[in-house]
Amino acid sequence: MVGPPGSGKGTQAAMLSERLGLPHVASGDLFRSHIRRGTPLGTKAARYIERGVLVPDELVLGLIEDRLTDPDAAQGVILDGFPRTRPQAEALDALLERTGGRVAGALFVDVDRESLLRRLAGRRICSATEDHVYHDISRPPRVAGRCDIDGAELYQRDDDNPETVRTRLDQQLPPMYEVVDYYTDRGVLTAVDGDRSVAEVNDALLHAIAQHST
Repeated sequence: MVGPPGSGKGTQAAMLSERLGLPHVASGDLFRSHIRRGTPLGTKAARYIERGVLVPDELVLGLIEDRLTDPDAAQGVILDGFPRTRPQAEALDALLERTGGRVAGALFVDVDRESLLRRLAGRRICSATEDHVYHDISRPPRVAGRCDIDGAELYQRDDDNPETVRTRLDQQLPPMYEVVDYYTDRGVLTAVDGDRSVAEVNDALLHAIAQHST
């Protein structure tokens, strides 16, 4: 899954996971899981996260490689949040080639910059899991401030104010578009208009997956 922050790719990845019976592998969740369990990989990742610096690519790749060895990943996974850069995409391809796998398809949820600004400024996240995402206007919870699914408190990320959002997009969009170009060149990328309804985007993604499977 490829897409800018606020594109809804995490929501779509979770929906696709349920529809297709494939694990939803989000890099952020992997970090938290390993840190919580105190694994060697988690201990190393925590050192970088605590300092507020990016986790090195080789460590992120190690987390992904470890997850792909789990039995439920034997038929494939839906990657969310990785790769974020062209070097990461190249490293992922090298890893999969060594293990006899491949990137069957790269799904790009495309949303224009102004829409992203509106989405992120109104976004609210479940405190129990970042997979449950709401929006003040387009997807409000049934009970204000509470997740519909588990009742946990919703919060706004500190980096979701408009000025911070603009800075984040300036930083994150250029490397993301390099990933888009990389998978386009390899003939596996399908772009989907992310400005449509959640159901319409999901249908388009399912159609793209079917095309990649033929």
